[in-house]
Formats: sequence, structure tokens, C-alpha cells
Amino acid sequence: MKNSNLFEIEQLPQIDSEIFETLIKHKNVTVKKIISNTLKTPQTFVQEEDEFVVLLKGCAKIEINGEIKKLKAGDWLFIPANTTHTLIKTKKTAVWLAVYIY
Repeated sequence: MKNSNLFEIEQLPQIDSEIFETLIKHKNVTVKKIISNTLKTPQTFVQEEDEFVVLLKGCAKIEINGEIKKLKAGDWLFIPANTTHTLIKTKKTAVWLAVYIY
């Protein structure tokens, strides 16, 4: 079993991109660490699974169902399966913890 620190960043993604690292996958749950590096170009996602996501570090702006939410460290969201959501931007490096439920 891998033991790691959520705030350690081995490789910083390019500006305007993200890195997804699977931390654990067990039965119907996958937990990932996501690192976003100064996103200025909106990124749109639609997943087949439910997602519980926590912003651990940084600031972000996300649009879900036409509503824009400004997030700071500690804020969390539940995004139901098949819900279109757009990460509009992040400031500096944002670190997320995402739990996907199948």
C-alpha cells in the first residue's frame, strides 16, 4: 500500500492543464488527487459516476447547472453522475481530492 502526502507534488502540470493521480480504487469507489495549474481555459467534464470533490489548496471557479460557484480551500461539492460541470479557472496551483462513486 502506497503512503503519500496529498500536498506533495512530484510533477507540476503545464499551465492550463491538470494531472489526475489515482490514490485508491476499491469496489465501487475511486479516490483521486487532482492538481490544476493556473487554469484559464475552461475545462468541461461529464462523468458516468457521482463525484464528491474537496478543494484542498488554492481557489477555483466552477459552473454546475448554470450556477457559478467560487471555491476556496476546504470547500466541497457533490456532483451527481452525468452532470455537466465546467472548471472555469483556478488561481495558481489547486489541489483537489475527488471521490468517484460508481
